[in-house]
Amino acid sequence: MKKLFLFTIILFCMGINMELQAQNQNQRILIAYFSWSGNTRIVAQHIHLAVGGDIFEIKPAKPYPTNYQATLNIARQELQTDDRPELESNVSNMAEYDIIFLGFPNWLNTIPMIIYTFLESHDFRGKTIIPFCTHGSGGLGRSIVDIRRLTPGATLLEPLGIRGADVRNSQNDVIAWLRRLNMVR
Repeated sequence: MKKLFLFTIILFCMGINMELQAQNQNQRILIAYFSWSGNTRIVAQHIHLAVGGDIFEIKPAKPYPTNYQATLNIARQELQTDDRPELESNVSNMAEYDIIFLGFPNWLNTIPMIIYTFLESHDFRGKTIIPFCTHGSGGLGRSIVDIRRLTPGATLLEPLGIRGADVRNSQNDVIAWLRRLNMVR
């Protein structure tokens, strides 16, 4: 009796997993990311290979300097003044997407202000947002709290944080995370 019960539970869970995967196959996916150093771009590419969908690089109209300290100074000033850097371009058909993977580096314990601009430029009500972050040692910081505040009516799923030093060898970690989310095609 106990084995039959466990077998029934396993079949039920497998059915839910297959149903979620089937639902995900019918949903439009966008992988939107901002990458200053290239680390977040690598993670975005890992995700894109595993789940498909469209990919969009969030770029500021005025690029950040290539010098780390100069960029850090600008990022600090943007955060202190609550600045919204202008986007080079935007997603014109955001309404068509159901699931948005949102990638960014952790800057000063949160999302870069260019991500604020991106999030405030669109309506995410009814959409699923799946954050992924690259960082030096700060993990996700308070980024999830800030994203949740900027996207009322959206559902946020389990985020992923990857240390910058680990990005080049992160494909297995990314796939494991996507499997937990039932997002691998």
